[in-house]
Amino acid sequence: MLYLSRLTSLALTIALVIGAPLAFAAQPAPAVAPAGTAATTKAPLPLDELRTFAEVMDRIKAAYVEPVDDKTLLENAIKGMLSNLDPHSAYLGPEDFAELQESTSGEFGGLGIEVGAEDGFIKVVSPIDDTPASKAGIQAGDFIVKINGQPTRGQSMTEAVDKMRGKIGQKITLTLVRDGGAPFDVTLVRAIIQVKSVKSQLLESGYGYIRITQFQVKTGEEVSKALAKLRKDNGKKLSGIVLDLRNNPGGVLQSAVEVVDHFITKGLIVYTKGRIANSELRFSATGKDESEAVPMVVLINGGSASASEIVAGALQDQKRAVVMGTTSFGKGSVQTVLPLNNERALKITTALYYTPNGRSIQAQGIVPDIEVRKAKITNEQDGDYFKEADLQGHLGNGNGGADKPTGSGGKAKAMPQDDDYQLAQALSLLKGLSITRGH
Repeated sequence: MLYLSRLTSLALTIALVIGAPLAFAAQPAPAVAPAGTAATTKAPLPLDELRTFAEVMDRIKAAYVEPVDDKTLLENAIKGMLSNLDPHSAYLGPEDFAELQESTSGEFGGLGIEVGAEDGFIKVVSPIDDTPASKAGIQAGDFIVKINGQPTRGQSMTEAVDKMRGKIGQKITLTLVRDGGAPFDVTLVRAIIQVKSVKSQLLESGYGYIRITQFQVKTGEEVSKALAKLRKDNGKKLSGIVLDLRNNPGGVLQSAVEVVDHFITKGLIVYTKGRIANSELRFSATGKDESEAVPMVVLINGGSASASEIVAGALQDQKRAVVMGTTSFGKGSVQTVLPLNNERALKITTALYYTPNGRSIQAQGIVPDIEVRKAKITNEQDGDYFKEADLQGHLGNGNGGADKPTGSGGKAKAMPQDDDYQLAQALSLLKGLSITRGH
């Protein structure tokens, strides 16, 4: 079990925060040559570029409209050095570093929104269930074009996250663009984000539903408990399971591995490849399938990222589940957090992760076996038909059954699949699979 709230004692621990796998290292890892190649001598410093850097710094100090000290210029240079590598690498100041550590606990202050960078804008990867963002109707794929009236174009993710975080109870207004439409404002109130990782229930007799909202440290343990409770509530072996990973932005990598381990008995789950030796990792099943090998459907969409894609990809490659929904986000890189002096750190991309069949998810995502787009189920209103049981003096049925006059029936209990087309299709597929397998 990974413990992520303190970093000082960790040598190299894989985790995933804000939708990206992270490796925490107590000291910066040395650069090594790629596997199978000889180590090369260190390249000489590019003197021309260093002279240009020094000249630019001098020109800014001399000509910029306001005085700028050396410390600020150097901090900005470091931030630019990291932010231009890829959308997930960043320089973390003391506050950013503390917030990153805090977010692994599953409780933090904010809006409950997972964001990424695209074409210079801040894009919503997914809202987290039961948070201000999800309650306000923010959707995966929305672009945040303004925060409290200030344009976000050109801002780094770190800057945008800093602006969206703040004191609990404070209001914040986000200007969003959805599907290329006109901008619109959404006002939210910052709150303590307490993410419940796993939810479960019986959809109907024999068919269980497990929803993972985010992969936290104890998610694997919670899925195990959910499986046990579903079997108990059903009173016998289940006929099928739906694992819902839609709009799950990721979380702790080790927990994703544990979740897959509950559904398979053998084989590779995920592996990573990078340039430093400690980035080469492999995770395999331990031999216990707590789901009892019942038919299984995994639901994903464009908001399913990183650790969610590890789970979906592993279950797909191992032929354990049918993946249904729409193509996932495509976050397949691993970030390493390298603590520096003065409570600062570097978060840099050090590896890519791969599914058991060697597929890299990076920028491609998991393609579902069966594509089912989001849709609404609309039931037509039935008229109140006049029936035999309504006729005065009608005959009984002779079997002792109760008469059923028009309008006397009770209203059926609403179930999640009643208003969720993708979930309804998953349940229908499970019923077909359970019939063909004899469950």
